Amino acid sequence: MTVRVRRAFEFEAPAERVWNFIADPGKRAAAISVVRDYEVDGNRATWEIDLDLPLVDRTATVETEDVERDEPRYVKFVGRSSVMRVTGEHRIEETAAGVRLHNEFVVDGRLPGVERFFKSRLDAELDNLEAALRRDLELPA
Repeated sequence: MTVRVRRAFEFEAPAERVWNFIADPGKRAAAISVVRDYEVDGNRATWEIDLDLPLVDRTATVETEDVERDEPRYVKFVGRSSVMRVTGEHRIEETAAGVRLHNEFVVDGRLPGVERFFKSRLDAELDNLEAALRRDLELPA
């Protein structure tokens, strides 16, 4: 089973400022609540995530890498681990008032319960991403 979530956010801010946040693997990782710790090396990041699954309470290491970048409009990353594969895409569209940021996350689990775990969390994780970006842009929540 695959879990997919799509959502767009609108910001009254310059596209360059939104790009500076969304193109930074560290800022993206810091916004995700299940990422306990992370290290960034250029366009790569290693996440340590906490998984609370039935019969499995563990931490997993996810190696992420930006696989496609069209600066300053689009970034796609892929994360791989023994328990899951995650893909994230962020596309910036300029609007009359600022920008619209289109987001898509796809999680493919490799252990039973991984999809269910993320299905219940992905909407909240996108809320966290939006809140972190608003803080970074110094915009009201």
